[in-house]
Amino acid sequence: MEGFKRKTPEEILLSISKLHRGSLKIYIGAVSGSGKTYHMLREGHNLKGQGIDVVICAVSTLQRPETVEQLGDLERVPSIHWMKDGVEQKDLNLEALLERNPEVVLVDGLAHQNREGAQFPTRLEDIKYLLSHDISVISTVNVYELEGTMEVAHKLTGIEVGCCVPSDTLELADEVRLIDATPEAILTRLGEGHLKGNQDAALFKRGNLGVLRELALRLVAEDVNDSLEAHREQMGFQGPSGATERILVTTQYHWNGSIYVRRGQQIAKRLNGDLHVVTLRKQGKTLTKEAAAFRRSIMKLVEKVGGKFEELPLSYRRCIPQILVDYANANHVTRIVLGHSKQTKWQTLIQGSVINGVLKRTKNIDVFLVADRASQEGERILPAHIHTSKEPYKYKRLSKQEVDAKIEKIKRGRFKVYIGAAPGVGKTYTMLREGNDLLKKGIDVKIGLLETHGRKETTQQVGDLDIVPRAVNQYQGINLMEMDTEAIIRLRPEVVLVDELAHSNVPGSKNKKRYEDVLEILEAGISVISTVNVQHLESLNDAVEHITGIRVRETVPDSMLRTADEVQLIDVSPEALQLRMRDGKIYAMVKVDQALNNFFKTGNLIALRELALREIADDVDERLESMERKSSLRGPWRRKEAIYVCVTDISQADRLIRRGFRIAHRLKAAWHVSFIAVRQSDEEWKTKLEVLEKLTRRLGGEFSYQEVVNRSHIPRVFAAKASNAGATQIIVWKDDIVKKLLPHASTMDVLIVADYESWQTSRNRVK
Repeated sequence: MEGFKRKTPEEILLSISKLHRGSLKIYIGAVSGSGKTYHMLREGHNLKGQGIDVVICAVSTLQRPETVEQLGDLERVPSIHWMKDGVEQKDLNLEALLERNPEVVLVDGLAHQNREGAQFPTRLEDIKYLLSHDISVISTVNVYELEGTMEVAHKLTGIEVGCCVPSDTLELADEVRLIDATPEAILTRLGEGHLKGNQDAALFKRGNLGVLRELALRLVAEDVNDSLEAHREQMGFQGPSGATERILVTTQYHWNGSIYVRRGQQIAKRLNGDLHVVTLRKQGKTLTKEAAAFRRSIMKLVEKVGGKFEELPLSYRRCIPQILVDYANANHVTRIVLGHSKQTKWQTLIQGSVINGVLKRTKNIDVFLVADRASQEGERILPAHIHTSKEPYKYKRLSKQEVDAKIEKIKRGRFKVYIGAAPGVGKTYTMLREGNDLLKKGIDVKIGLLETHGRKETTQQVGDLDIVPRAVNQYQGINLMEMDTEAIIRLRPEVVLVDELAHSNVPGSKNKKRYEDVLEILEAGISVISTVNVQHLESLNDAVEHITGIRVRETVPDSMLRTADEVQLIDVSPEALQLRMRDGKIYAMVKVDQALNNFFKTGNLIALRELALREIADDVDERLESMERKSSLRGPWRRKEAIYVCVTDISQADRLIRRGFRIAHRLKAAWHVSFIAVRQSDEEWKTKLEVLEKLTRRLGGEFSYQEVVNRSHIPRVFAAKASNAGATQIIVWKDDIVKKLLPHASTMDVLIVADYESWQTSRNRVK
């Protein structure tokens, strides 16, 4: 139904005005040297090949060999040269550009400041001038050159930035593309002498490169989220998109209000979500002096932690659940944070329960209950100490097991993964290009498995790389082809390229999954470069189904990303990806319409892109935290967590287990899946239990199963198990046991997970 919604008069006028304005595309990267100019020039050649009139002006290659090579035969409009502090500067020659009147201008350095006396003081204003004359512009910028991130970048890295552009610059662009580069790749380029012209040594400290990379990923993710919400609003969609978290904290003007706000802030930070805080206030009622003081304190705290605060009018107490749920739905909230109920059974019967009322009215919103530790422990604020593991005494002799583990790590091959939001973004293309670059440096590289899907551009990138022939497996009289892992190990190349990490091997193969083959190759001391799409990560399986309506059957454990030495995102905008699709560059033309109307719908691609950006930002943050970096963009998690997942229904168990893993992973928590159910004796039940146990262990959790005589016993049994194990948070499905469980779990945080299956009622599940 995309495109059928009637446009407003304002939208029509805006569309008409855009017909007479050039379009702006911005390549953004973490630092100079990440490849922005290279990709901009390459796109210039692609446009020229399509018959579009392209010129370059004020493009700085800094004599980097790969970038200089991309200049090719692109027409250059001479820039205006001048000197500043002994360094040559280039300004756009606006007069010459207008006289030449190309369709597209490629120009570097969006944050550049022009010479004194120039027509405009900044390059950004030059570009706006060109756009107003119907000349499109493609430009580049570093994340720390954006006003909004400049201060954060300086605080976290100490780097000094000379020139910057306003915070809303990305909003001016018709398309923003992130050029992701790992710190390892940047440092390699630096070591090879390819990053000439960079004066600030602080930029190239490994920790700083990681911080700036994470800043870039999160910034573009926020920009993508804005476009996703605008698209969903235009299409008339309601509820959360499934790509991002939005936390709603409801509190009162009371001493424990700050506990709920801070807990909500921690959750929002660790889940990369926005924070909303609301209080409900009876209309016309004057606050007491104490309540007024708490009001000022909470408002100040919410502002400090970057949340949004609102007072909602309240008439009767029984209206509270409806008010909260209405606000949550209107603001696309994914999780409501409340305090545990302190009412007696009789008070609940007479006055009604806010928690029960909220649970009754929510369908796709999780409910999080903050532990009532204050009454038990006298705790009035959250613990302030950050738990860090102390480094072992440096002269302590290693045990045999520790020595063996270190030797295995040394012998193991290096592992790099290219990840994308969808098929066709260019993962295989980039992998092959890197393989050829390594081959030119004298490194023995071979292709272990390649899936070109008939894409000419990808096939052309094979170049001089040798392909290891596939093994032939016979299955029921049929010859089936698969990657020949044994041959690769026997040939022992230094690096092997392996496409589609999540692929399921053909019947008769030694390993069921390709990622298991990759682990075997790595253990043999051979380095691997591979590719995967974000929708194939095991823990994102449910989120992807919610976004696209498609259940992805082939998955890879999230631990594979953590195993990788490098994970690099290949970012492409939905518009560019759909254009590739229409041009037949992803699938055969007969499949194009079907793909564009299903998986490749605009809303799906925007949401998946945001999911990929946030996932890699989290990966970067995890790696930085493992280096014991003192500051974190997601904020420190201030206490040791232990999570218990309560499973009582086998039909939804896998969803709840995956959800438990993602939460535990973000909180750096130990986690346990406790399946408690009435005794079942059939073989099918036992098989399903084994599958759930394997899933839990594959994701790094512990699994236990316990039988009860009657389902009504489950709440008390589970609460006792979790409490005895020292659980700080329990995760349960929103079902019939929740109400009976809560009174036994008031000293623990409780996450009540929404009924995700209800999200799919209007979607077709694709096998």
